[in-house]
Order: sequence, then C-alpha cells, then structure tokens
Amino acid sequence: MPHVIDDPIMAGKICPYCHEPTEYVDSSEVYRQSYGMIYLCRQCRAWVGVHRGTDQALGRVANKELRGWKIKAHDAFDKIWIKRRLSRDNAYYWLALQLELPRELTHMGMFDIEQCKKVVEICNKALNPKK
Repeated sequence: MPHVIDDPIMAGKICPYCHEPTEYVDSSEVYRQSYGMIYLCRQCRAWVGVHRGTDQALGRVANKELRGWKIKAHDAFDKIWIKRRLSRDNAYYWLALQLELPRELTHMGMFDIEQCKKVVEICNKALNPKK
C-alpha cells in the first residue's frame, strides 16, 4: 500500500469526485476571509485545508455532504476523548482499533462518508452502551 501522502487523492491534489486536479488557492475563495491555503475543486465545490506553513493537505478533498459528516464524526469523537479523559492521540489509537485501521490512516481528514458514519456509530455506542 502506498504511503498516504503518495496517494494524490489523500494528498488533496486530485478531486475524488471528478478525478480532476485541484487548485492550490487561498481559502478566501470559499470563505469570506483567509484562513490559509486550500486545495480546491471548483467544479465539485470541494476543498481541503492544509497544515499551516506547508502545502500538505489535512486529508481528502470534501464536498458539502462529506464536510457535514466530518463535523458529526468530530463531534462524536471529541466527546469520547473529553469524557473519558484520554489524550487525543490515545483516543485516535482507540478509534483505530475500533475501525480496524492502522493508526496512521485513522484521522477524520482521511475518512469518506461511510467511515464518518461508522465513527459516529462507534462513539455513540461507546458513550451510551445500553442504547
């Protein structure tokens, strides 16, 4: 399996929806102000931010639906590490085990919609085991 950054979709360089190259632009193109640089697919209205001071994407390019699921997954996951008093890194190790993924591939920025839904399900079940 290639390293995640070697995968042009995971590196934000190719749109996973139309498979066309993305543009490296300032985030002011999608927000009213600049929050740094992003990889943008204008055709699909999909984008991903980058780590500050680098051109390294925070994950895959996401359209509106995926961005919504990433927010839900983050909310569910944040409750786990906060309520269980885990470090965020330890919580990601826990999540990697639950998802049966290598730790280096366990990050919300890398997940697709189905994986985000699974994160929500796993985290909600862990916090409310009787439901």
